[in-house]
Amino acid sequence: MRKNCRIWWPKQLSSTKPSLYNLLFGWFVPCSSDSLDIVVAFASNRESSSYLQSRLLEILHSTNGNMHVSLQDKSKFSLLGQCRACLSNGQVFYEGVEEDDLRKSGTYSVDGITECCRQWSSGCCNLDGLLEQCRQTCIESDYWIELTYDSFHLPAWGVCWIPKLHHIHWNGELVSHCDIHVIFYETPTYGAHHFSLRFWNSSVLGKTSLKEPQWVDELQQKQPLNDLDTVILAINSATAAKKVFERNDGFKRSSPNGPIIWMFCTFMWHILAMSMASLSTLFYIFIQFSHSFLNFGSQSWVYSASAKAFSNTWVNVQIRCCQVLYWPVFLQDNDLRSQSSVDCAEKVALLKHSMWSSLVVDIIMGDFIGLALLLHTESVCSWVSNFASDSTNELMRSGCVWLMGVPAGFKLNTELAGVLGMISLNMIQIWSTLWIFVGTFFIYFIKGLAILAILFGLTIPSALVIDMIAIATLHVSTLHWLISILYSQQLHVLAALWRLFRGRKWNPLRQRLDSFDYTVKQHVVGSLLFTPLLLLLPTTSVFYIFFTILNTAIGLSCMFIEVIISVIHATPYIKIVLRLIKPRRFPSGIWFEIIACHNNSSDSPWSAFIDKNSLPFEEAPERVDMNRMISSSLISILHSNYLSIGQMVLPHYRKAFSGVSRSHFATSVFGLLSGKKVASTLGATLPSTMPWLFIPYKEYWCLCRNSILACMVDCN
Repeated sequence: MRKNCRIWWPKQLSSTKPSLYNLLFGWFVPCSSDSLDIVVAFASNRESSSYLQSRLLEILHSTNGNMHVSLQDKSKFSLLGQCRACLSNGQVFYEGVEEDDLRKSGTYSVDGITECCRQWSSGCCNLDGLLEQCRQTCIESDYWIELTYDSFHLPAWGVCWIPKLHHIHWNGELVSHCDIHVIFYETPTYGAHHFSLRFWNSSVLGKTSLKEPQWVDELQQKQPLNDLDTVILAINSATAAKKVFERNDGFKRSSPNGPIIWMFCTFMWHILAMSMASLSTLFYIFIQFSHSFLNFGSQSWVYSASAKAFSNTWVNVQIRCCQVLYWPVFLQDNDLRSQSSVDCAEKVALLKHSMWSSLVVDIIMGDFIGLALLLHTESVCSWVSNFASDSTNELMRSGCVWLMGVPAGFKLNTELAGVLGMISLNMIQIWSTLWIFVGTFFIYFIKGLAILAILFGLTIPSALVIDMIAIATLHVSTLHWLISILYSQQLHVLAALWRLFRGRKWNPLRQRLDSFDYTVKQHVVGSLLFTPLLLLLPTTSVFYIFFTILNTAIGLSCMFIEVIISVIHATPYIKIVLRLIKPRRFPSGIWFEIIACHNNSSDSPWSAFIDKNSLPFEEAPERVDMNRMISSSLISILHSNYLSIGQMVLPHYRKAFSGVSRSHFATSVFGLLSGKKVASTLGATLPSTMPWLFIPYKEYWCLCRNSILACMVDCN
């Protein structure tokens, strides 16, 4: 079988003038006995790296040890081979390198070039010292590749030079003729772009049936033609491998341009770090004092009753306290292994910055809402008072009086309607009397709510509003609870009497209806009970429907605020901002843009160029048959698809509302129709709380400052 080799080549090596000799470093990823992927991470000039020969094996071992664990298991970072200029008759085969450039190298002459070409045409050219030993080690173990440069001027793709295969040492076999696929890729860098095979809805696509066909198992057992996961991981690790290699090589970077601007930016960053650390420490002191005060009275019944009455507020306060306490801890960069791959570094960075970004956005929204409440406190207080008065007098009282008469022409039981109506009116009157005393302090509650929003963000006052709505409408929920008990018990009795007439009995152990022989007395008593209960059911149903509508409207209002709180917590603000600025940081799948292919029947080295405008591969890259297009050599460029903002945000919202489903709504509707208790909350998932953190104030200030300064180092 003809061997296939894919060379993943950095585009930067082909966009600039190449050196005469380049040593290639990267990974060999064998897929099968006839398929090989060669991932070139970077190239090093042989002359400039001659002094590292004594430490080459040590540097390669150290660089490989700093790579991702999954990559170390699949492939080893090594010296791949060399890429040289192909010379003949003392002339450079490719344009751009003259004899003067060769003489300036200090070790080459025209006669030496001719001799070198003779050695090159006969096989591998001998290297010096430990490089030759490393080459022999690579050849004896697995692989070694020899490449040449070929001129290929395509400015539209940013490619001026391409690697051309001379021969490969493939498991002890010298291979000079095989199908070659050269894939140019842009080297991934942190904060710019990387590659990923994951799709945003991969979890949905991965769901399969419990019983799969036999051909699916057989297909999964077959060895894949290429290991794209390892290849993409190696490409994402190319930059880290180059940095580790240069650090071990003693490579030093030049000083940055503009030292004055750099010093000014550093000074301003330190000022920002100290300011944010001081502000966070003030919050930290206040939170620690409040926590100590609450622990002092946690055993009293007042604390327990307050925790139940303000359960939503308490949960959001705990979340906010954990965010304030732990954001500098999360901002610390303690995962050194994540720097081995750009993909891992991006994931860690997004996770690291998600907490403080959510905290900042929540506080900013709280500042806007809090300032608006402070500026319009009196108008808001007047509107709420008028709304409470209108809903009490115009809606509830008039509604109860209407139900006590002949509502919509229905003739109800006068006595039962009078009893239920009087109970409702008395409870509404009690609430109105209490509201007169509470309403005088309501303006102070609005101001406190505004200050709370300014200091702690929007979620805590929103949760407090939910709890206050529940307390302010306690009379409605109490009346609905009493009417629902009467309504549900009446339905249960009617259902049991109906089963009595049918000769059936409910078996609670087996959860089914069984036949049962009732006596005549039981039938007579059942008939006497069934008739009045059935005639009283419309009266009870009318009152139940009225208070159910009121209670459901209140519950929907609270659920709407709960949805707002969950959306504020679940929205990935840092991802949205980065997606708007740099969409390439969020890849989702890869595709290949074919730019040229080599035909064996043609005379020119690159006979078939593919027009970019006529490529079907850009429209539907998954439909292109790569094997049909590859005859001997193929040149393509690696591209990425990118997530849209909706595709990026939707998984976070799905996770936040994972507890809400169709069955939840069906259960709620059934509970409303049958008079059962219905959950008053939506059940959305909130961020988890963490153990309480208590360290000295000075140490916490230093932790906040060092965390912000660490971000400046990451930006560098």
